[in-house]
This record gives sequence, structure tokens and C-alpha cells, in this order.
Amino acid sequence: SIYEMFGNECCLSTGEVIKVIGFKINKLVASISENNEVSRCSTKVELPLNFPGLYKVVADKTPYVSIEEITRKVFIGPTRFGHPCFYSPEDIKLSSLTIKHGEQITFNSVEEINGTMTVNCGVVRNNQCHSFTLPLSQEGKFYECEDDQIYTLKEIAEWKISKCRNRTVKLSSTLHTWDSSNPLPENFDGCLVLTPVYEVQAVMKFRKDIVRILSDLDIEVKDITDCYDINSFLQPLSLEDVFERTSKEFPMVAEIMERPPGNQKPYNLLYTGKEIVIYKKFQATRVLASEIRSDFPKRHFLIPMSYKGKFKRRPREFPTAYDLEIARTEKEQLHVVATKAFDSPHEELFSVSVGDQFLVQQSQTSEVLYEGRKKLIDVLACEQILRDTYKKVLIPMYMEGGFVEVIHDKKQYQLSEICKEFCLPFNVKVSVRDLSIEEDVLAAVPGLKFEEEITDSYLLISSANSPVECWEIPVYRLNMSVHLLSKYVQTVVPPVTKTTVEEISEEQYYMVRRYENQTLHPPPRPPKKP
Repeated sequence: SIYEMFGNECCLSTGEVIKVIGFKINKLVASISENNEVSRCSTKVELPLNFPGLYKVVADKTPYVSIEEITRKVFIGPTRFGHPCFYSPEDIKLSSLTIKHGEQITFNSVEEINGTMTVNCGVVRNNQCHSFTLPLSQEGKFYECEDDQIYTLKEIAEWKISKCRNRTVKLSSTLHTWDSSNPLPENFDGCLVLTPVYEVQAVMKFRKDIVRILSDLDIEVKDITDCYDINSFLQPLSLEDVFERTSKEFPMVAEIMERPPGNQKPYNLLYTGKEIVIYKKFQATRVLASEIRSDFPKRHFLIPMSYKGKFKRRPREFPTAYDLEIARTEKEQLHVVATKAFDSPHEELFSVSVGDQFLVQQSQTSEVLYEGRKKLIDVLACEQILRDTYKKVLIPMYMEGGFVEVIHDKKQYQLSEICKEFCLPFNVKVSVRDLSIEEDVLAAVPGLKFEEEITDSYLLISSANSPVECWEIPVYRLNMSVHLLSKYVQTVVPPVTKTTVEEISEEQYYMVRRYENQTLHPPPRPPKKP
């Protein structure tokens, strides 16, 4: 008989035929290391994949001995995580160029060229990428490069733990306050050596769900792949698999095999066994917004452009004069109040007092006396607002103080209007909630900071039995499996799309900001001294 405990199969009957569809890390055993070394007496704790925190991976000091070993043990693929980097301690001479020892080599993809399996690689020299291929037969020592990115534990488990190896990580940010239920020591800042515990994912002949079998289950199996019709099994597809299908294959009918976690609408309506119509795949724009509050944690949202609520502006805060220059626009004059005093070290420049009000004009350069010599520095030209007049003043661009915006605009804006007329980030509050949403979560938030626009991948779906409304579901943030049904789609034209504001976790927020807009970096701040 088959029975289940904690979501895993614990017993399989003799003669049961199963089709293994994949292997996945179920949990991690972490050995706590204070000095990057693990001894027999090191404390070990079990960590679930959703354990909070952001981590930096420590480069593996054990080399790989060939390109073939790397492709066998390391994830290489088209996704944003699938481009590992290595270096060789020796020069590698190729027909087109020579890879110097210690030079970072990025592995992009694996493909067959003229009957030879190769890896498409690249090196960056003088801001230019040089592409080349390495055959899997290439031998030598290849070491993992240092990685300055931060990852969630789930990302590390899925992409950054090589097969048959452990992974050492260092905690970068906890994201949550420590409490007694946390298995890690309070104020822990050492390293964790992660050992993966795998589960086998399989399908059975007469079951429509995905069976999960822990890798330490004591059973004997026999490989009958060559003498069995594997097409008689259901073929589970992830949302990524569905998204990779060609546009001509849509619309399609599917049955949910594994429902997404959580009770957030519409995910709570997507239960196991439900039949859905997937109308199309597409890219959509969302506005990433965060709750304005001084304490932690903040809530984060992805707002669709179809949101029908209205917003009023809220004052922005600027920590430096340089931030005023970034926020300044030609459309309207920026009016601010100083919240922190600043004494200028130069007679030519203005000293700011708390409560001073300014109209920001433009950036320019000014000549000041510095260490006995005249020097040009960047300044911000402003008009100080006095009781019945204005005074032209110059504030050093490097000034660290504090300013709060004075809002004169009382207009109510649609989301699309804000994105068109203003530069993000932008502070707002909901003045009129979206009446088409049963419970508008944004209306209860006292203030929102629109951070940036992002473009993400979505599937448009509806219920197959009663297609009254459609939902846009994210491809890369929703863990859901389906299998396709050979049913005719009765309604080719999708029904009305329901507006959904997606609330995302702290980890998802960091992932969206880090990967969706890697090219949008603010310019560097000016030096604090001229």
C-alpha cells in the first residue's frame, strides 16, 4: 500500500510502476561554521527552503578536472541563474584567442557542433564580450569564481549547489528579527555548510498528482524504461515549461496537478484537479511598490497597469542635495524644506538651517577656496524662500542633510498617468480605491513608494468549466504543475481579465529588483570632499 507523511510517500507496494520525472532538493542540513571550517562536533540544523534570509555563496575551493565534469554537476542554461563562472590557473590556447590564467570564463549554454558536444563561453575584455566554445573533452583545473550576488536559500538550492557537492554560504541579511524559534544562533555572522537532502519526483499510472519520495526511503527498484510504454503516464509541466511552448499552441486546456501555495487570490482558486484554459503567454508591465514606513518589515506589491484606483501625491524625502538634483524636472519646480542643519566649510556656499525652504533650480559649478587654492566643485543652485522675497543660494552637491518635499499638487492620478508624467521613485497614497477588486489591499496602506516599472512573464488563464473571468498568473513566481488535456477550447476569445494586485515577499522583492532591471543603476554620488 501507499501512504503519505508530511507530503512524502513512505511506502510503495511491490510491483508498483513509477515514472521518475526529476530530482529536487527537499531541505538542507546546515553545519554551523564560525571560522569557515566544519568539525565533527559542529552543530547541525535542518533548514527548509523557505527559511528567511539572503546569503552570499562562498567559492568552492575544490577544482573541476574537465569541462565535462562541470556540465555534469553544475546547472548551465538560458535562465538568469544558469551562467556560472570559472577560471583556470593555466592559460588555455584556442584557435581564435588565448584565455589567460585567472581570467573569468562565463559558461552560457551547452550544444552540439559537428557531432562534438561543446560549451558556449565568453570572457569580457575592455567592456567587450568575446565568445568562444570549449569542448567537453577539455581537461585541466577549473575553479569557481567569487560571486558578489546575494541569494535566497531556495535560489541556492535550485541553482548554486553542484551535484555530489556541498555549498558554503555566508548570511548577508536576515530579513527578519531573531526569535527563539530560529535554529541559528542569535547575531550569527559565520558560515553555513549546506548539505542537500533530495526527493525523487515521480508520477504513477492511476494518480493525477506528483508523488514525492525521499531519497533515503529504503526500497529496491528495477529500471524497466526500455520495456514499458512511458507515454501512458501523465506528463507534468511547470509554468516555465508551458511558457516555452510556441504561441501557435495556445489556447490549451490543462488540469492542475500541483496547486500553488498560499491563500492570495486568485491562487486559492487554483486547486489540484481543477481544469483551466491557458489562452496565451505574454510580457506585461507592473509597477513595483513598497509600503512607506520607518520600521520593518515593509509590504511589497506588483501593481498592474489595469489598476483603476486613483492616487494622490505624498511628500518625498531626500537625504542629500544630490538627490534633489536627480528628482528635479523641467515640468514643475521642486519645493523642499530642510530637516537637518548643514554648516558649509566654504564662505562662498550657503549654510542650511532646519526649516529653511528652497526652490531647486539647477546644478552648476562654483569656484571655492580649498586648502589655499581655488577649485571648481559641483553645486546646486536654489532660491531660498524668505518671508516676502527670494534669495539665490548655492548648496554643495555633496551636502548630507535632509529635505522633505512640499506638495502643492492636489490632483488625483491614474497609475498610467503617474508613469507617463513623473520619474520614479514616486510617493503616493490611494485616494480612490479600485472598485472592481473585491478587497483592494492598496487602499489600506497609508503610503506607497512607486519604485520602478518592471516587465515580467505571465500566462492568461480562466476556469475551463465556467470561464467568467481571466487571471494573469506570473510564470517565475508561482510554483504550480499542470498536465495538458486533449480537449477543444470552446471560448477562443478570453473573458474579461480580473485586475490582481500581487503582494510579494521580501525575498521575491529582492529578486525582482536584482534581476528584472539590472541596467537601471543610479549614478554614483559625488565625493564628500571637493
